Amino acid sequence: MTRDEFDDYCRTLPAVSNVIQWGNASVWKIGGKIFAICSHWGEGEAQKISFKCRDLSYRILCDQDHIVPAPYLARAKWVQLTSPEAMNDTDIKAYINEAYAVIAAKLTRAARKDLGI
Repeated sequence: MTRDEFDDYCRTLPAVSNVIQWGNASVWKIGGKIFAICSHWGEGEAQKISFKCRDLSYRILCDQDHIVPAPYLARAKWVQLTSPEAMNDTDIKAYINEAYAVIAAKLTRAARKDLGI
């Protein structure tokens, strides 16, 4: 999945916002809370996608090739795909949906109502 495809997909989710920060990372949020990131870390580094996971998914994914605990976010159960071979686009989209749902569920009832979700 390219960064443009990542952004195009995240844009389809309800009530999301996108900011570019941390050295040109595309950061996607719901209610001001991050659920997915696409970035290039380090000079010459390849694109990397990171997202929030449920506990079980985090443990399973971290045992897969080309998937690591996300730098700076691992304690919050985030993973990072370090290679395009890590996961196909369909699975990435499913995990982005799950990340969105996990973060949206943590918002207050009032915040979810304000966002229309």
